[in-house]
Amino acid sequence: MNQQPIINKTLSTEAFNALILDSIQDIKGKKIVKLDLRGLDATPTDFFFICEGESNTQVKSIAQNIRKRVKEETGLLPTHLEGLQDGVWALVDYFNVVVHIFHPEKRAFYDLENLWSDAAFTEYDSL
Repeated sequence: MNQQPIINKTLSTEAFNALILDSIQDIKGKKIVKLDLRGLDATPTDFFFICEGESNTQVKSIAQNIRKRVKEETGLLPTHLEGLQDGVWALVDYFNVVVHIFHPEKRAFYDLENLWSDAAFTEYDSL
């Protein structure tokens, strides 16, 4: 199967990322960071969004809200969605953009920000 970038041609990268950010903030995601990986070699995607939920329910709700809003506003579905059963870590993968939603303890354990510390970071305020 030939993988193609998932971002809708009528929607810019900036607009897609803004939609992801707004979807996280809708559910009061905390400590939101965007990592721009485009300037690095051998990366799995162009952007990571990383955020936290304070409960298993909030982690799952953020992931579900991203999926719902992106589908409603762009018609796109994630290429991969996981972690909704446990709610300690969820992943929503749109090929060019991958969103990681963590419980605070899991975020500290995986420490993706440190792993990808060469990426360009953008931090967003929690609402």
